[in-house]
Amino acid sequence: MAAPTIDHRGPEFAELTLHLLDALKPVFGTAGPVVIYPASGTGAWEAALVNTLSPGDRVLCFETGHFATLWQKMATGLGLDVDFVPGDWRHGVDPALLARRLAADTSHSVKAVCVVHNETSTGVTSRIPEIRAAIDTARHPALLCVDTISSLGSIDYRHDEWGVDVTVAGSQKGLMLPPGLSFNAVSEKAVAASRTAALPRSFWDWHPVIEANRRGFFPYTPATNLLYGLKTALELLEAEGLPQVFARHARHARATRAAIHGWGLEVLCADAREHSGALTAVLMPPEHDADKVREVVRERFDMSLGAGLGRLSGRVFRIGHLGHFNDLTLAGTLAGVQMGLRLAGAPVDEGGLQAALDLLSDEPARPAGEGGRV
Repeated sequence: MAAPTIDHRGPEFAELTLHLLDALKPVFGTAGPVVIYPASGTGAWEAALVNTLSPGDRVLCFETGHFATLWQKMATGLGLDVDFVPGDWRHGVDPALLARRLAADTSHSVKAVCVVHNETSTGVTSRIPEIRAAIDTARHPALLCVDTISSLGSIDYRHDEWGVDVTVAGSQKGLMLPPGLSFNAVSEKAVAASRTAALPRSFWDWHPVIEANRRGFFPYTPATNLLYGLKTALELLEAEGLPQVFARHARHARATRAAIHGWGLEVLCADAREHSGALTAVLMPPEHDADKVREVVRERFDMSLGAGLGRLSGRVFRIGHLGHFNDLTLAGTLAGVQMGLRLAGAPVDEGGLQAALDLLSDEPARPAGEGGRV
């Protein structure tokens, strides 16, 4: 990314853009267009809503965590009628509940269902294929919009196969880049909806972007140097192979959970089917402050753990294990957490780290040259 910034109206840039748009499609699991914005994931949220909906449209959202809550607040602020289904932040979207809600909506007043695939605040991954099946079972025409900001490039995801209409993504998680790029993968149904959607939009409008992209350009000044980094990130994912990338993340998640259980602590995610491959939230006993553990780890070992957000503030800390990550990185991370727990006075069994190391030894990673990462 430290390379000179080239003319974003020139032929070299057009070649880069066309390459990136093609290389992004397998990561999203789509043959359709992927729109790139110079923005954070929040921008991609807004783009998904304003391109497909009109003022007063009813939207069904599910409270699976802090970021699902923020997305529904944005929808409300944009003038949408949001039906926010409450949740306990320990489970993903309940497909059976969704099916019942949509079956009861005989007038088809719900225009979109908004779901966070991997809730960054909780380490819970909702089951998108089952959610799609619930919509289909109800024979409901609602659009399916899915936030993959902390799952894309880390957890198996298939935009086309799973019948997703708008996929929201960002650059700073599984794509291994700094913040600053966001994405919408869009279905034909979503593009059709955008032609009649009446929410105000200008910068976020898909159509000028898709049209300019045909020639390799953008209707605004792009984040050129981040696009350089995106090219390299996509090359890394392709070299490893997406199935191997997903398997690596799942394996590191299993090792992390082994350590947590070995410490005598509890994983926040309460459904084994919904354990995240990207991060794991650790629930501390009521008498112990998770933020104290984070503070000790940061000050003593120069390592940052994720904070508990919203209603989970002080109750959990989060261990990330996504992106450019290997066994030694995970082992060091878990060693730092174990030492921090002890120094913070938490009653933990120090066999937790060994449990993780045993799992990593018993389930060896694929060696280099076999689609794996050492």
